[in-house]
Amino acid sequence: LEKDETGKRIDKFILSKGHAAPAYYAVLSTVGFIPKEDLKTLRKYNSYLEGHPSNKINGVDCSSGSLGQGLSIANGMALSKKISNKDGYVYCLIGDGEMQEGQIWEAAMAAAHYKLDNLCAIMDMNGLQIDGDVTEVMNPYPLDEKFRAFGWNILTVDGHDYDQLHQAYADARACKGKPTMIIAKTVKGKGVSFMENQAGWHGV
Repeated sequence: LEKDETGKRIDKFILSKGHAAPAYYAVLSTVGFIPKEDLKTLRKYNSYLEGHPSNKINGVDCSSGSLGQGLSIANGMALSKKISNKDGYVYCLIGDGEMQEGQIWEAAMAAAHYKLDNLCAIMDMNGLQIDGDVTEVMNPYPLDEKFRAFGWNILTVDGHDYDQLHQAYADARACKGKPTMIIAKTVKGKGVSFMENQAGWHGV
């Protein structure tokens, strides 16, 4: 459904960086898709709350497998809305380590080619991935210049500043004729002393 029973527009969200599943599950629980008590079973044997979200979970449209696939899935949803003349926006959260995947760049090219101005990708740019520093594993920077060259609208914000994020979402929706990439500069584990900027806490 593109609109609910009240006629309100329905947006879509794809969590491409599926290892952020605990935060996703908390949101799904808050809006009533997952019983709150089930959150305690995260990553336990026989739990449906796995380390990456699965479409077995209420409210999850597609499973998060190998990183890099989410933007292609979001492209398909956004293109479908355009072809069908349906309202709604598609948001896709990706990580900067994910930019090492070739499929991301095919999706980036396709999104610009089809002028998917109903698509907004948010890049969590914290500089770390499971194997360590993103620049040492396989340096994908400068990501703003690369996406701009692919034909995207680029917005850069402090990913910990809600006001900047809200404004960026508004600016993305106002942009016509091209997809938007919000580059959210963040600190992994921000505010937790023993986790901050520590790659070892990735996905834990």
